[in-house]
Amino acid sequence: MNTSGPVEFFILDGLKEKYILPFVFTAYISILSGNSMIIYLVRTDPKLNTPMYFFIYNLSFSDMVYTSVTMPNMLFMLLTGVRTISKTGCFLQMYFFLSISVTGRGLLTVMAFDRYVAICNPLRYTTIMTKRVCVLLIFASWCFGPFIVLPACIWATLVPYCGPNVVKHLFCDHSSVVVLACTDTTRNGILSLTYALIAIISTFLLILTSYICIGKAIRKMSSVDQLKAFGTCVSHLIVVCISYISAVFVYVSYRVAKFDPDVRIIIAVLYSMLTPLLNPIIYSLRNKELQDAIKRAFGKFTSVSKETRKTVPSISK
Repeated sequence: MNTSGPVEFFILDGLKEKYILPFVFTAYISILSGNSMIIYLVRTDPKLNTPMYFFIYNLSFSDMVYTSVTMPNMLFMLLTGVRTISKTGCFLQMYFFLSISVTGRGLLTVMAFDRYVAICNPLRYTTIMTKRVCVLLIFASWCFGPFIVLPACIWATLVPYCGPNVVKHLFCDHSSVVVLACTDTTRNGILSLTYALIAIISTFLLILTSYICIGKAIRKMSSVDQLKAFGTCVSHLIVVCISYISAVFVYVSYRVAKFDPDVRIIIAVLYSMLTPLLNPIIYSLRNKELQDAIKRAFGKFTSVSKETRKTVPSISK
């Protein structure tokens, strides 16, 4: 769609097939349910009052925010067929989507540091990972994302958009929107790619360094302690691998011109929901403390239900 003046709204012209609606809806509900369960357990179970679960709690919260930036609007479009979004709303969606994505990588980096301290300096763990240090690490993670993506998003808003205004995506992805600018966006592309690489490579190198140190420490342990140490890291390692491998697929799809646009959109949508969907499952299946917390919460719920039934007076016929 061409416009006669400056663009005031965009049309999200991604996948239109209604068959993906149940899939997106089910995935979103599962993400909200699974991550809400993690948040509830960490907030209510005293045995989960440790730095590791404090970080998992924040990761679950960021996953809920991350998916809520795009998926409700995506569901509305698929359900109603209304695909317009205001220019301001588009850039706000772009900014929050990118910033929360980078924040999640910051949280994964903090969690890797936590595992490094727990395994490499177990005797000093409580003195290093104090409540103040944990809060500062979380604060740094939540500031890292908004700060690192701000320049590229600001620059994206400053370039002129005079038509067309059709975004080939299901949400306001940076690359899909900026390509519509009626000016040369080479510098914008270089800037956004530079900051994206800084966000991805810096966090990945910090996580890799942590696990190299952890690997060296584990080699010196007995076989029993090795299994125990590995057990505390395996969930985080799985999440990190899924997150970074899927990110690589997304960036490759955008850099390869021959990629089918619909396939690119599917990859981007799967990437946006894959990690938030799998995180609660991975941590619940691989973590005995969380499993025990789920059992305690379920036991508490069933006992309250039984007590409620006992106190409700029966109505005689």
